[in-house]
Formats: sequence, C-alpha cells, structure tokens
Amino acid sequence: MTSVQLHPDIERVRHLAPDLSLDDATVLALRSAGLGAPVELSDRVERTDHVVVDDPRVVVRVHRPRGVSGPLPAIVQIHGGGYVLGSYEMDDPRFDRWSPELGVIGVSVEYRLAPETPWPGPLEDCYAALVWTHAHAAELGIDPARIGIGGVSAGGGLAAALSLLARDRGEVPVAFQVLECPMIDDRRVTVSSQLDGLLVWSRESNAYGWRAYLGDLYGTDVHYTAAPARADDLSGLPPALVIVGGADGFRDEDITYAMRLSQAGVPTALHVIPGAPHGVQMFAGTAPAMQWERLVTDWVREQLA
Repeated sequence: MTSVQLHPDIERVRHLAPDLSLDDATVLALRSAGLGAPVELSDRVERTDHVVVDDPRVVVRVHRPRGVSGPLPAIVQIHGGGYVLGSYEMDDPRFDRWSPELGVIGVSVEYRLAPETPWPGPLEDCYAALVWTHAHAAELGIDPARIGIGGVSAGGGLAAALSLLARDRGEVPVAFQVLECPMIDDRRVTVSSQLDGLLVWSRESNAYGWRAYLGDLYGTDVHYTAAPARADDLSGLPPALVIVGGADGFRDEDITYAMRLSQAGVPTALHVIPGAPHGVQMFAGTAPAMQWERLVTDWVREQLA
C-alpha cells in the first residue's frame, strides 16, 4: 500500500514521534510511563476534581478561569489514547489556554480504559459526566444551554458517540461537538486506514485499539454508539467540527463522516491539514500543529459567542 507524505515541518522532526506499537505488555508500560512530559500549569485557571459516580468510579476535572464571573459556557472534554491509554490530565494544557482566552469551563472526563472496560463502559462514563455537568451547572457557574462536547482521537470517537447517545436518550442537550481526528470506524476498510508508514498511530495499533475496545464484539456488526461511522441516521445532532490530518489513517473515515453529517442537515465544518499525521498537536511549533490549533480555537470561539 502507498506510504504517506508528511509535511516538511513534520518530516524534520518525525524522529520525535512516540513508538506506539501496542500489545498488552506495552500498553501497561505506557500507562505507567505516561504519554507526555509534565507541564507547568497556569495559575490563571482553577482546577477541581469531582467524583461523578462512585461505582464504577468516574471522576472529572473542572477547569475554570480565575476571576471570571458566570454563568459560562462549558466543554465536556474526552482525552485520546486509542481507547486503551491516556488520562484526563492530558487536557490540562488545552484548558490552561482556552479557559482564560475563551472564557470557558472545561470538564475533563477520566473514563475507564479498555481492554479492562470495553464498550459501552467508557461511553457510559462520558455520558454520566455530561449528565452530571448539566445537573451541577448552577453550582459550577455553567450556562446549561451552552454545554458542548469534544475529544481527540479515541476521545473524538467517544465525543461523536456521546452526541448520538445524547440525541437518542433525549435527557440533556449538547450545544456542539468538536471531533479532532476521531477514531470512529472499527471496520478499517478505507484507503487511508491501510497506508504504510503512518506516524504515531499505525494500522496495527489501530487494530489493537479496536479489538481492546470492542472485546468479544470485535469483528461483528457493532452498534453505532460503539463505532459512529456505522450510524445510518446522523440527523438531529449538534453542530460539528471535524478536523483531521492528510497523513492520518483516520483521514478517509473522518472526511466521510463530516460529509454525511452535512448531508443530514447538521452544520458541519471540515478541515483536512495537508501532511499532518495523527497526533500532530504533539509536534508543537510546526506549521501544521499551529494551523490545527488555530482552526479549532477559532471554531470553538464562534460556538461560544
């Protein structure tokens, strides 16, 4: 299969990409080591952790800009990691920027990971966090009419699924959905999903992540809230941003999903960043990473206005 062409900025620093060749042993090692270096947190943001559910235990971290009165809009944010890795701490740097700059409250979800907890467990954790955010909006200083959801990679897949689940259950509204390189199609039959030389998230890692997340259901006709690309009906969903790299294995499934959202009458913005691999945000200072952050921030700012 054809290999991918990276943006020159990324090509120069490709040696910095993490090795995410996944199996059960390496997942445990990566969890212990963490997915990034510790970052210095801003004193402009107040962070508090809250237990949403005791059993199974679900925790959220609320990020609030200091000295800003409410009620403020909020984003329920879901971290990435292929459904098997990551922590809500990965959202700290983003809300250190967004909370003061955009005047938004972040609610980062610490959902249970696969394979120990396969679908629908992680999704139900995210749904519990969304319902909790609505129920506690007054005490958190949140405007309940302006609660959106967002996620990156597997978190983007969970955000897409959460939008579908919230629509179907009809208990709480979702103002918008931010889908960054979402992991949404377990079938892995697109051209981009089979590319050679995919940086950060290879086709082999993608297969491992889906096997872990779906468990015994892997390889069957799973429900669309497990793999949103399988949904037949995308109507009635909140406005969406879909953004993906041109050198990402998720490129084709994400472009198709954005097109289908638009065809279903959902206001949808789609951006494909040429030469950007999966996880381009980790290549800070490169042109694709800066373009990505600018596009996402500007779109979110419009939704919060």
